Order: sequence, then structure tokens, then C-alpha cells
Amino acid sequence: MNSRATRESIVEAADELFYQQGFEHTSFAHIASAVKISRGNFYYHFKAKDEILDAVIDLRLAKTEAMLEKWEMEGEGPEDRILCFVHILIANWAKIEKHGCPVGTLSAELIKLDHVAKDEATRLFTLFRKWLAKQFEELGREADADELAMHLLARSQGVATLASAFRDEIFFKSEVERMRSWLASLV
Repeated sequence: MNSRATRESIVEAADELFYQQGFEHTSFAHIASAVKISRGNFYYHFKAKDEILDAVIDLRLAKTEAMLEKWEMEGEGPEDRILCFVHILIANWAKIEKHGCPVGTLSAELIKLDHVAKDEATRLFTLFRKWLAKQFEELGREADADELAMHLLARSQGVATLASAFRDEIFFKSEVERMRSWLASLV
């Protein structure tokens, strides 16, 4: 594996481990083991855990931006694009049930730790907020677009948290259906 591929593998593994175990409970050794590289090779790419965290946040931002762009291109209109956001909950049910929302869990952990990267992690929510507000504006809801975006973000985070806590797929699916109905009522 070349240097760039090794670095990318480290970041991908760290991303998954931070999601599954949490940032604080994931060590260099855990990541090196997941990538199957020596610690020396690992330290060649990253000297500090915060460097890995920055790379993970950058990766998540890039993936989120790409996903939003895809929804933008594939969605027939703003309602359809907002539904893509709602449906991501269903698509990720198994992961959410086990570990919660990857954006919410990382942000919450970094805030609790008062980590310097907490604001960077929150940028993921900001991406969704701005994108959703834009969609609501296109639905003709300019006056309350940001409020509606925040409502939907809050609702999706609450559903993800409770679905993970209770492991209740019926609740989860019924809440997603309520989000769909709520959206339809706005159109």
C-alpha cells in the first residue's frame, strides 16, 4: 500500500472506530490494528490523535457535501430532496440502532470533552442546516426556512437517539413516517 492509500485507510478506520467506540475510547493501537500496520508506520502519518480527528472530520464533511450534491442532482424538487434527508435514517437503521447518529454522537462527545475540535464537528450539522434551509426556501417557506431546517434536524437527532436507546424499529419507522407527513403538510 502506498503512503497516500495508507493514510486514507487510517482515516477511514479511525472514522469507523470513533463512531463505534467513541473518540475518547479509540487509541492509536486500535486504529493501527484495524489497518494492520505497525505503530511506527502509523506515527509516520499521524503524530497526534487530534490530527486524526481533524482528518476524520474533513472526511465526514467531504462525504456529506458529496451526498448533498447527489441529492441536489437526483431530487426532482425540494420536497423530494428533503425526503432524501429523512430516508437516510431508514437507510442507516442498523448502524443507528447500534451506535446512534455518527454526526450527533461525535459532536456530543467532543462538546462533553470541551475538545478544541467541537466547533469543527458541528460544521457537519451546519452543512445539513444550510442545505435543508435552502430546500425549504425553494418550497416557498423563505420566512421560516431556517426554523424548519432546525426542527427537522432536531427531530431526526431525537429519533436517532431514542431508536438507539430503545432499539425499537417500530417507533423508528413510525417517527420517520410522521416526518414524511409533516413535510407533506408544509407543501
